[in-house]
Amino acid sequence: MLNRRTLLAASLATGLAGCSRSAPPDGLLRVATTNLPDSLDPARGEFASAALAYKQLHAGLTEYAADGSVAPGLAESWTFREDGRRWYFHLRDGLTWSDGHPLTAEDVVWSARRLVDPAQSFAQLGDFFAIENARAVLAGEMLPEAMGVAALNERSVEFRLTNPLGLLPVLMREFYPFPRHVIERHGADWVRPENLVTAGAYTLTGESQLHLSMTRNPAYYDAARVAIPAIRLDAVQDAATRVRLFRAGDYDLADQPPANQIGFLRDRLGERFRSFDAPILRYLKLNHARAPLAAAETRRALSGAIDRAFIAGEFFAGTASPTRHVVPVIDPEAGAAGASPALEIGRPLQIRTTPGDNERIALAVADDWQRAGVETEIFVTYATDLYQAVDAGDYDVAVASFNRGLKADPFFMLDPFAPGGFADNFNWQDAEFAGAMARARRETDPAARALAYQQAEARLFEETAIIPLLHERAHWMVSDRVAGTRSDIQPMLWRELSLLPTELE
Repeated sequence: MLNRRTLLAASLATGLAGCSRSAPPDGLLRVATTNLPDSLDPARGEFASAALAYKQLHAGLTEYAADGSVAPGLAESWTFREDGRRWYFHLRDGLTWSDGHPLTAEDVVWSARRLVDPAQSFAQLGDFFAIENARAVLAGEMLPEAMGVAALNERSVEFRLTNPLGLLPVLMREFYPFPRHVIERHGADWVRPENLVTAGAYTLTGESQLHLSMTRNPAYYDAARVAIPAIRLDAVQDAATRVRLFRAGDYDLADQPPANQIGFLRDRLGERFRSFDAPILRYLKLNHARAPLAAAETRRALSGAIDRAFIAGEFFAGTASPTRHVVPVIDPEAGAAGASPALEIGRPLQIRTTPGDNERIALAVADDWQRAGVETEIFVTYATDLYQAVDAGDYDVAVASFNRGLKADPFFMLDPFAPGGFADNFNWQDAEFAGAMARARRETDPAARALAYQQAEARLFEETAIIPLLHERAHWMVSDRVAGTRSDIQPMLWRELSLLPTELE
């Protein structure tokens, strides 16, 4: 078993050496991120890298404002009736797809139905959990036409909900209508560069296993404000390599530097290293279907044995906060491990993880659990293999995380664990938690909604359904030639940015 001295002996030199800079191409924003999207079809993509690409290529019914709030998107306005059970979205006049084909309310309706239709996509309720008959369509019990969405005319769409949902305009920021005329012609190949038609700020012009190329979409409804003509998005999986290439001048934006280099980079890069408050949770996913993790007292003892303060301080240069909660709260007891009695597990616990920061966290957790008498086996695989193992239930414990991007409402921290959420794959069903989340989703009053969230989070904490470890900040490296970034919002809306001339030394 590797111990903490072994962990701390890991070299910080990899990727830190500076390199001579090369002249950047005019008008091209160069971005490095861990992975490329698993699909450019919003009905199929699941990776965080897919959500990042969608913000550039596709247009939501509503949009993220530059400050992260809700702004008009394809819909210029919206209203509701019946206390939030009937919503009406009114499209901008003259909308077209990037190929010039009109974008109408019928496209919006068809797209909503496609998202929950098992015959059309990787169907899931997603943000349509409250739409009339959406669950029945998903289950194959009703045809998609029975879903509670209708075009009232060419520019107005009605959504009928089973329960009030005050957050619907917020959720619609990531509902991206599809070009029906293209999908019906090309099927699954509609996302290939030669076929892809979008309504967003950029269109796709090239694709490989390592990069995406995008150019400004002249048909975008706000094209006059899009300053950057072209973008190249590269997959650079190794975090240290992303740092090295950014410092060499090969990239203008690069995210997720190695956690153990944060302090060094903050000092060396100065204003080019940015940290942002972000809805990021690092946690341990527990398989409740496997003994002894089905017992709440065992889960609580495992959680209590973990030295979160060590992980935050040594691996994240103090930029992450130890936590035992999903929603950020002041928790003075969240740091150091408690005095846990020896645990009788009966067999080694399997910890699945990915290389890099998560692997280091797994080793630290295993070291803490060994002190409590729990043996472990660590399996390090690529992310796709880990996801498949978790979905198949082939794990005891998995080191997991999610970054909700620009979504700041507590709903977006808890929602992944709600029934049907993307992180609801740890075999835990709890009526009290599900009921509180259902109340939070339908509340239009912010105070009542906040109370329901608190009740849901309290239940998740009480049961130690998962083991939260850290609330993290988002870190980006931003070159001097990038203008238009904000100090409080991650640079994920590239239509809001511009490029300055660069003078090389």
